[in-house]
Amino acid sequence: MKKEYNIEGLNPRKNPYSNRLKKQVTINIDNDTIDYFKSQSEKSGLPYQTLINLYLADCAAKQRELDLTWR
Repeated sequence: MKKEYNIEGLNPRKNPYSNRLKKQVTINIDNDTIDYFKSQSEKSGLPYQTLINLYLADCAAKQRELDLTWR
C-alpha cells in the first residue's frame, strides 16, 4: 500500500447508482409473509429484504393495480 494517495487525481465520475438510492422505512409485515420470503431467500441465495424490494419494484415498474376484493 502507498503511504499517501492523490485523491484529487481520481476520476470525479458521478455515482451511476445514485438514481437508485434506497430509503430506509419501517413497515409491518405478517410473520407468514416474512417466512415465505425467507424461504425464497434460502433457495435463491439473495437476502430476503432484497427479494421483497425486487418484488415491489417489479409491481411498481409494471404499474400493477391492487385487487382488494374480499372473498
